[in-house]
Formats: sequence, C-alpha cells, structure tokens
Amino acid sequence: MNNRRKLVIALGAGALAAPLACFAQQQGKVWRVGYLSTLSGPNEEVGALREQLGKLGYVEGRNIAYEYRWAAGRQERVQDLADELVRLKVDVIVTRTTFVAAAAKRATATIPIVMASSQNPVAGGVIASLASPGGNVTGVTQNTTETDGKRLEILHEIMPKAARFASLAWDKSLTKAGFAEQIRSAAKKLGVTLIHQEVGTVDGIEAAFAAMKRQRAQALVVSTSPFITSQFKLIANLAAAQRLPVIYNTGIYADAGGLMFYGASQVEMHRKAATYVDRILKGAKAADLPVEQPTKYQLVVNLNAAKALGIAIPQSVLIRADEVIR
Repeated sequence: MNNRRKLVIALGAGALAAPLACFAQQQGKVWRVGYLSTLSGPNEEVGALREQLGKLGYVEGRNIAYEYRWAAGRQERVQDLADELVRLKVDVIVTRTTFVAAAAKRATATIPIVMASSQNPVAGGVIASLASPGGNVTGVTQNTTETDGKRLEILHEIMPKAARFASLAWDKSLTKAGFAEQIRSAAKKLGVTLIHQEVGTVDGIEAAFAAMKRQRAQALVVSTSPFITSQFKLIANLAAAQRLPVIYNTGIYADAGGLMFYGASQVEMHRKAATYVDRILKGAKAADLPVEQPTKYQLVVNLNAAKALGIAIPQSVLIRADEVIR
C-alpha cells in the first residue's frame, strides 16, 4: 500500500471516529436543567415538562438532572434565584411567567432560557419579536392581548344586565399596561363601567376588594402575574365573601372554586416547552427558534360556584366550555 493510500484511509477513519466520539461524549453527558418559578413547588405543569422530556429520551439520573428554584410567592427573591442557577452553570433555564424570564435574562446572556409560560414577552422587553426572538430567550407565550378582553366579554355574556365590572392586576407586572388597555377597550365596546385596580401587597388586595364593594362592582376579571397567582386563595376567598363572580386566566382558580377560567392550558404549554429544551440541548440556538403561541384556549365553568352565586350559566356558554365542574 503506497503512502498516499495510507493517508487517505487514515483520514477517513479519523473523520468517522470524530463524530462517533462526539456522540459518545454527548450520550454520557448529564444535562442540567434549571426551573425557576414564583410558585412554591412542583405541580402538574412541571410534571408535564418532565414527562415530555422523558418521551424525548431524557431519563433523570441517567442523562438529565433538574435544579428547581421556587420563590414561594416572594417576587423579591426571583433575581437571586436566577443568579444562583447561573452560578450552577446549568445548560438551560426554564421559566414560568414573563417576570421570571426577564430576571433570568438579566442574570445571563449566554445560558439559553426557555419560557414555559409567559404573557406578552415582547411588550415585557424579554424578546425582540415572536418570529425572531434574538438573544438567549425563546419558548411559549399566550398572547393575553387577545384574550384579556375576551374574558370580560364572556363574563358579560353570563351577566348581560351587569353594568359595573372590575379588573385586578399586579402593579409590578411587565404587561399590566397591555392588560389595562384591552380590558378598557372591551368595556367601552360593551358599554359598561370599568373599575381598574392595581395591587402589590396583601393589604393592597384587601383594599382593592373594599374599593370594588364601595363602587358596587358586579363582576371581576383577574389578570395573570406571579403575585396575583401566589395570592389566589386570598382572592378567591374575598370574591366569595362579596359574592363577586370572577373570571380568571389561570386554571387553578376554577379548581379552587372560582367561577370561570379562560386561557391556554399551562400543562400543554409546559409540554411544548420540553420540545424547546430538547432542541437546544441538541445544538439549536434560542435566537433561531421562533416563540410559539397556543392554538387552543380552554373555557372552564364551575357550576358549583355559579349555584353558590345564584347565577344561571347560559347554554350558549356551556356548549362552548371545554370542561364543566359540577
């Protein structure tokens, strides 16, 4: 065999060995996924994320490990927890809410961030656009600018004679302006009075409900935010005490006895987020992955709550409901 042929064979063997070695290295790697949330601990949303990653070949203890950081309703802790995940050098950070994604983005410009749940991340300054997010953030968002007004319309449909509606938002929300704009626009279209409240403390929530009572609010639309979600039991109890019908955009409220929920399934959004994590761990860049929006929104009606409030849900609403709690 001449020297030239030996060289060609050697080069060919090396070319084959390189990707095989790389493949073996990746196969032996344990990916570290950080999960950052203002909630208090694992729930069915996190379970859906892990289940979907399992279907994609990631087995905890073999090739994937999770680092959870829970703010437990204390928004002031979120930035420190984001910084902590960055110091741990996780391979990707999964976030819940736009507020949390913004904190993660401030903590790192290099570790990929996947939004498993967010509201209007463009308005919140987290990404440049849905089609071209840029930077290190991508994932899933529900476009609440299209659904906030819809919630008021649904609430008005079951209470057509009501003339005074209230809305509740977190005063530090990155998307509160969009929420207020959509609610006000829907109220104007329906010809009803809107009593808009922004809160940032537990005392503030109680004061807001007192103001709604003084101003004779007949129903309430609640926005989504880390603080509002962390206080869902208090909000539900205050609404029940005032016999105030409420429509939410987080499913936990309906499960906890709230009247109605309209919005995207957080569980399904987390399943979709798992596919983003998979693609990033396989080499995709967050900047190149367009942010997706849910294609289906759910309407859940709690008939037990309706009965307690003395409200008859119209058949036109019931037939559209994806779930009716009896």
